Amino acid sequence: MKAVSGNGALSSGELAGLAGVSRDTLRHYERKGVLPRPRRGQNAYRRYPPEALQRVQLVRRALSVGFTLDELARVLKVRDAGGAPCEEVRKLAAQKLLNVQDQLRELTALRDDLQKNTERLGCAISSSSRG
Repeated sequence: MKAVSGNGALSSGELAGLAGVSRDTLRHYERKGVLPRPRRGQNAYRRYPPEALQRVQLVRRALSVGFTLDELARVLKVRDAGGAPCEEVRKLAAQKLLNVQDQLRELTALRDDLQKNTERLGCAISSSSRG
């Protein structure tokens, strides 16, 4: 990987490599509004500030727990304007938790059904193979 330039700015390839995403992902994040559009160098290449790495990492963590890019864009817009979107984040997180709890209940019921049917199927196969 290339060294970061003297002013700390990162090329899209450098940022993508450090964040573990593709350049296309960075451009997608820009379009969705979760990563501010970077300034351009004299060569018209994107030059991201060092704090862009923390932003991409934040986005990745939020996505991993179920937030959508659109939800993140709304929250980050408020935050970037100096606001504190804490209540919005709490509401979104609470809804994500409810969704996960619902999924767990559904998966537990599915597991229980599969266990019962597997036991029955095992008995039916054992009985028919003796005959």
